Amino acid sequence: MRLRGLVTAALFGSLLTGVTAGLSAPASADTGVAHYSSQIKNDGTDVYYPAAATGELPVALMLQGAQVHRMHYARYAQEIASHGFIVVVPNHKRLLFFDNDYYASQSQPAEAISWMGAENANASSPLKGRIDTDTLVLLGHSFGGATGLSVAESTCVTPFCTSLTYTMPSQVKAGSFFGTNNKLPGIGVFPEVDNLVPVQLVQGTADGVALPADAETTYGKIKDDPRQIVRLSGANHYGITDAQNPAGADPDANAQTISQTQSIETAARWAARFLKAALGDAAAANYVWSTGDASDPLVTVTGAQ
Repeated sequence: MRLRGLVTAALFGSLLTGVTAGLSAPASADTGVAHYSSQIKNDGTDVYYPAAATGELPVALMLQGAQVHRMHYARYAQEIASHGFIVVVPNHKRLLFFDNDYYASQSQPAEAISWMGAENANASSPLKGRIDTDTLVLLGHSFGGATGLSVAESTCVTPFCTSLTYTMPSQVKAGSFFGTNNKLPGIGVFPEVDNLVPVQLVQGTADGVALPADAETTYGKIKDDPRQIVRLSGANHYGITDAQNPAGADPDANAQTISQTQSIETAARWAARFLKAALGDAAAANYVWSTGDASDPLVTVTGAQ
């Protein structure tokens, strides 16, 4: 096993695994989403946004899974953006113990907020004047989702926090995290999640890396409403990446029983509507809290408003 695989397995268990601005052609003809490259602090970043949308748009920051390059989230980011978000997907590379690779950090929301202000004022940006600089929501996968849970608690948690203290920026309004739990490796303890913002877990029932039972226990530890867990039938740990077992990341031995297209679209739809509901969208709230579970055969949902 490679050194980083040893580090991943030994230290973090199921928590892990997980430029110049220039407008390009739409990233997806089906979704009407455009894409360009930017940079958030030192991180090369992909930016996706609904090309035809008007007015200011909220930003969704994607916190990548451990060792997963940002390019593997393109389809998921497009789907989220099609619901009315600007989605930013940075490649956050840092040294974690002895491994220099892609590992999300609690510093990223503040860095994204700084980017939002600068980009909104940038005359050469396709998003000039179109960013709601007061609103940031979080997306996360595996290690990135666990990072997002720590942000939502406004608590400095190792190994996600790279400073001595941490305060969640006031612009952070909600988070949705896929294949995520907060199980402490080695001792099997699940700390309480004293969240300050609404939190949703989206969990594949076939996940062989971040186990479904651990997501259920984590959901039970989330203290404050609104909170929700969406169980996505047949999806595994890489249900939101463009392809299974992306290069560089530790693989999931469990196969999906649904298509990648189904798992990406379903996970993105539930995440986007939960986040929109948290921002006050009545139609999205009706879907995630009332009608969506019964109308979607791929999911079962538990939640509390």
